Amino acid sequence: MLMGSRFDLTIVAKDKEAAEAYIDTAVTEITRIENLISEWRPETQVSAINKNAGIQPVKVDKELFDLTERAIQFSKITDGAFDVSFAAMDRIWKYDGSMTEMPTEEAIKNSVAKVGYKNIILDKEKQTIFLKNEGMKMGFGSIGKGYAADKTRELLMAKGVKAGIINASGDMNTWGKQPDGKDWTVGITNPVNKDKIFAIVPLTKQSAVVTSGNYEKFVMINGKRYSHIINPVTGYPATGLSSVTVFGPSAEMANGFSTAIMVLGKDVGLNLINQFPKLSCIVVTDEGETFSSKNIDIKKYKQ
Repeated sequence: MLMGSRFDLTIVAKDKEAAEAYIDTAVTEITRIENLISEWRPETQVSAINKNAGIQPVKVDKELFDLTERAIQFSKITDGAFDVSFAAMDRIWKYDGSMTEMPTEEAIKNSVAKVGYKNIILDKEKQTIFLKNEGMKMGFGSIGKGYAADKTRELLMAKGVKAGIINASGDMNTWGKQPDGKDWTVGITNPVNKDKIFAIVPLTKQSAVVTSGNYEKFVMINGKRYSHIINPVTGYPATGLSSVTVFGPSAEMANGFSTAIMVLGKDVGLNLINQFPKLSCIVVTDEGETFSSKNIDIKKYKQ
């Protein structure tokens, strides 16, 4: 358990001792990143930024500044469907079975009143981050695990590890090949039947894959399924898609896109991802239909 989630680490090495030493290195790196970007730990730089919202800018490490800069850029690309300041959102939607009716329109509108990436002020020269409004919060709950998986893969490759998998609760990063020379493969869960997979896709070279879905955490109100993924602009849960799987060179980027596409919906989401040739995507609608981006042929991999 790292970053509040389960991490599965697979290393290809000459023997068990070498593999375990590399896994220890990976755990140390993931813990280092958690101590930098966690919004739950009071001593982190992100907690300091949130405590000083509306008060003053906070000087941060270059690594955190750069990650925040990329997150803001990503928030712009997706028109706020992904928003790094979503941590300030009021948790008015309950997924524990206690919710039987919709919150009021006013409650939904108020729940996202403090969300807004445009109110994050970066000063590159001073390397500071300032949340303009009191009560604002930023958090890396969505892309943080993907970022940790990317950095850990980078570190292990630099140390000469030829192949492995870092699976951060579904934010998966792979490199190299299996010991038998075959590509790593990933099975994509069928949202209609969680015990089955509907496609197996090979992962070549350095490849990341992330799935966002509403089939494990959702609420049904008046026969309609409302996902745990909330639109940071409107405060309403994403509807229409059961799952979104994004493939690309980076788990950080794949995670950001998978979350954003759940919010944007099939047409807008696929149109967005088609503008990024290094990324590909498979979506499943609430009705169980599958669609994919231009550069991946789902029919080839269907089981």
